[in-house]
Amino acid sequence: MTETGLRERKKQRMYQVLSDTAVRLFMERGFDAVSVAEVAAAAEVSKPTLFRYFPAKEDLVLHRIADHEDEAARVAAEGPDPLTALRRHFLAGLERHDPVTGLNDHPEVLAFHRLLYGTPALAARVYAYQERSEAALADALGGDLDARLAAGQIIAVQRVLALENWRRIAGGERAEDVQEDAVAAAGRAFEQLARGLPRLAGTGWGSGPRPGAE
Repeated sequence: MTETGLRERKKQRMYQVLSDTAVRLFMERGFDAVSVAEVAAAAEVSKPTLFRYFPAKEDLVLHRIADHEDEAARVAAEGPDPLTALRRHFLAGLERHDPVTGLNDHPEVLAFHRLLYGTPALAARVYAYQERSEAALADALGGDLDARLAAGQIIAVQRVLALENWRRIAGGERAEDVQEDAVAAAGRAFEQLARGLPRLAGTGWGSGPRPGAE
């Protein structure tokens, strides 16, 4: 491996160590009760070093879901059409109990979700993250007003489905008991999207090029 590759791996490990250390402390004591200086000390780095990796305290938590920010845009481009691809991807996530779908009852995942949605500062950052995810999807769908309207609907549907799954599991239900309802709800939701957005559902493309097509 090249020196550049080694540096990049070391950098990525540091991101992970800092984020994992912070999330552990936040879940134990609460986001507002833990200072950035305490996170740095626990990770055995200086505070300036921590800020070089994470400019804001909230970023330490959002790092765990940062990889999903452009996921919808990437999946939509895989075809055979955007809504089919996104539906299949969401259903596959439910099948493997991906935490992003809300259908995961592992205690650590539940604790992380409580931290994320129960902390106003973090909830606000999640909203900004969803806006960026929506913008990336809109660009993948063509970037015009119709694409932005469609992206807003799709991201909202995925968010509501995930929150409903998380709400039920946080209320004491097991993921395996929620799964059948979650799959059915996702199917209905994407059917409604297909009816409202036929241009993205394969049969309603018309004679023009498909968004994202060369």
